[in-house]
Amino acid sequence: QVQLVESGGGLVQAGGSLRLSCAASGRTFGNYNMGWFRQAPGKEREFVAAIKWSGDSTYYADSVEGRFTLSRDNAKNMVYLQMNSLKPEDTAVYYCAATLSWLHPTRSNLYTYWGQGTQVTVSS
Repeated sequence: QVQLVESGGGLVQAGGSLRLSCAASGRTFGNYNMGWFRQAPGKEREFVAAIKWSGDSTYYADSVEGRFTLSRDNAKNMVYLQMNSLKPEDTAVYYCAATLSWLHPTRSNLYTYWGQGTQVTVSS
């Protein structure tokens, strides 16, 4: 079993940066592919980015490609989402999630474990 705790959210002006962290517990963390999703008020949860268990493959939503960078440190059981050039439309609760499947990393229903989320608010 994997437990996930996100941190690093907050309020930032448009154009600014934030780094979200996801701390994972469990000895099998290195086996899991990790993803970030976000949910804005009144909207469905959407895929943001995913990274393979080995760290050698990443996948990004078109809306964040080139602005967000996802990385992981398996030795520390950590995943990091560096968010640059933030826009007001990036405002949402961001969730970290874990899955053993890499077939469809954008599909939230394939993720087994989820964190509680961290709020990101980007002001214009």
